[in-house]
Amino acid sequence: MVFLVNLARVVFAPLLEPLSAAFTMTEGTAGLVATLAWLGSALPRIPTGYLLTRVRRHRVVLGTGVVLTGAAAFTSVASSVAMLGVGAFLMGLASGAYFIAANPLITELYPERVGRVIGIHGTASQIAAAIAGLFVGAVLLAGEWQLAFQLIAVVAALTTAVFYRTAKRTELPDVGSADRDLFAAARRQWPIIVSGVAILGATGFVWNGFFNFFPQYVNASKAGLGPATGRTLLTVVFAAGVPAFWLTGRLADRVPHVPLMLTVLGAFIACLLVLTVVQGFWAIAVVTAILGYVIHSLFPAMDTYLLDSLPDENRASAYSLYSGAMMIVQAGGSWGVGELVEAGYQYDTIFRTFAGALVAILAVLVVLYAANKLPTGGRDPTVARGD
Repeated sequence: MVFLVNLARVVFAPLLEPLSAAFTMTEGTAGLVATLAWLGSALPRIPTGYLLTRVRRHRVVLGTGVVLTGAAAFTSVASSVAMLGVGAFLMGLASGAYFIAANPLITELYPERVGRVIGIHGTASQIAAAIAGLFVGAVLLAGEWQLAFQLIAVVAALTTAVFYRTAKRTELPDVGSADRDLFAAARRQWPIIVSGVAILGATGFVWNGFFNFFPQYVNASKAGLGPATGRTLLTVVFAAGVPAFWLTGRLADRVPHVPLMLTVLGAFIACLLVLTVVQGFWAIAVVTAILGYVIHSLFPAMDTYLLDSLPDENRASAYSLYSGAMMIVQAGGSWGVGELVEAGYQYDTIFRTFAGALVAILAVLVVLYAANKLPTGGRDPTVARGD
């Protein structure tokens, strides 16, 4: 299911070009469609956190499968930009609600292996992102863009049915039963929520704008390379995230959380700046692969930091507040880049400016950590855990 919900929101990046041709969209409008998928992923997160104070986690996960099936089917018959935007929003909505329910569920199923199971779950999600470009390429060879959404709808329906049967036969944990007050979680856990939003909200904004326009960026800024090469390199970016989730998830169980996150953030900034300078296919491919590994290392590091540190009685509520706020910030990235490009700014100028803003954020976080003002998590990650 995590494979499908992530595919549903990342599939718009490789589809932006054919969708722009089919609906005669400008860069700004195309960026807005992609933003709607991510905005849809952002907005239900806090309401889902409240829902989880009343409804068990696995039932919410089941509901997201139903929503994804319907949303993908609706998007496949879109005949206008408005319908396409609504479909993108609904597909994103399914993914946002899914992650809020599923991430606490899997950590509660395996409380002694939080980093590891977050890594496995993230790896499955990242495989979807890694093959999205190839998936779209195969779809466009076999038919029109509508086929991509038709396939997602069919597979989502089948997977939801399998999840329903599996959940009925499984003894599920009840440790989150005390999590019944969203506002109490906000009051008690606000330092870790705010620090999480500061780190991943701004970084996610830059990342969202970067990957959604990456094929166009390569075509416009890298001599001799076209959008087809850009789509191939986008696959490299996401493919590099597969081992990143797997390995960093395990690493996050063994090293202090905050230094790991700050190191990864610094490495992402460096890679982004280098990418705006290098030319030539192989140099760009190497930097792209490293950037993909680094940025996708940040997600399991951050989720482990939060989910491993939050107490049972606040976990899902506090995680939903963090995730909802972070995703609202992140969702505007592609729209922001699209509008800046349409206003006449060069991609390299945009990405360098974004990198400069992240440097300022990183400097503040480093100072706060050095002054012991940054939450470091409630459990000691250096303590050995059962495997």
